[in-house]
Amino acid sequence: MDEVGGKPAVREKLMAMLRGKGSGRAELFTEKLTLDTLPVACVRWDGSVGLLQVGKIEHSMEGCACPMGMVARAFLNYLVTADLEKKQPTGRPYILAHPELKDLPAIGPGGPNSTPDAEKLVAVKPDVIFASYLVDRVKADDLQAKTNIPVVVLSYGQLATFDEELYQSLMLIGKVIGQESRAREVVDFIKRCQADLHERTKDVPEEKKPTVYVGALGMKGTHGIESTQGQYPPFIAVNARNVVDETGKKGSVMIDREKLLSWNPEIIFIDEGGYSMVRDDYRKNQQFYRSLTAVKKGNLYGQIPYNYYTTNIDTALADAYYAGKVIYPECFADVDPAKKADDIYTFLLGTPVYARMAQDFGGFKRLTLD
Repeated sequence: MDEVGGKPAVREKLMAMLRGKGSGRAELFTEKLTLDTLPVACVRWDGSVGLLQVGKIEHSMEGCACPMGMVARAFLNYLVTADLEKKQPTGRPYILAHPELKDLPAIGPGGPNSTPDAEKLVAVKPDVIFASYLVDRVKADDLQAKTNIPVVVLSYGQLATFDEELYQSLMLIGKVIGQESRAREVVDFIKRCQADLHERTKDVPEEKKPTVYVGALGMKGTHGIESTQGQYPPFIAVNARNVVDETGKKGSVMIDREKLLSWNPEIIFIDEGGYSMVRDDYRKNQQFYRSLTAVKKGNLYGQIPYNYYTTNIDTALADAYYAGKVIYPECFADVDPAKKADDIYTFLLGTPVYARMAQDFGGFKRLTLD
């Protein structure tokens, strides 16, 4: 409240509104705000996360806090965050490799369940619109009608990683933009990696494979160790024994803790996007975690989140190689996971970015909860 003149200024504007002066609204702010322009006292950064302070929390004994609610609502109405995701490249290797992409205009908010802004799309004058999640033909047709620009619908496939629909989508992009040769190179590269992962592990007897589990997977936000996946693509790629697969479910699954204790996997991977949440939970529930064999034996390993502003295939491939290295060290004796990750990033993006991904998340390593 101090940033808009304190309680006296807010009271004066409220009274002016009640007396019928002005626009009928208390205009506390006159121009749009961004996190970059806010006073240091209101926002601080923890890595790529902006922590915004809104509320009556600095001073006590100030009387009624009702005006603060109005100030907060007005503030949020004037706060612009659409470009924030562009300025924070964390977790998105394509932005790390090509920071110039951050200078392109935004055509809508990111995140789950978001839709592009038709007016902003028209303003940037594209020749074609590629849409990954407008799987409903009606929505795609509606966007095309609103913009009068051809809309091409793409798909990551059912599990959004190594899927024939993904390859078809890449080839379609290449055909539309006149880059069929490069599209074929990309598809062949991904398929070669997939074949290599399979060949290295296909002959390992089932009874000699350790049981594995991946937790803290992101799903429209950050989650704890209970968030996992059936048919987890990096595990599928290396023929791993994922304990969750016995449920018969595919994709995101939230399990009960008791089930994880029952499965008691020999190796646990943690999505490093949720690692801090798991550590916080460990401090509150140490008995639960210490009952897990993987924790007791130190078989806890990190995975870089590949579902970060949708699926990043390059990171998913790197995760698969690291999972293979941990689960079957003898089958991947010649593989350095960090170097392999950079080989993948370099082929697909043109430059190595593993070091920055590891800096942001932790990278491929053994984890501890203490």
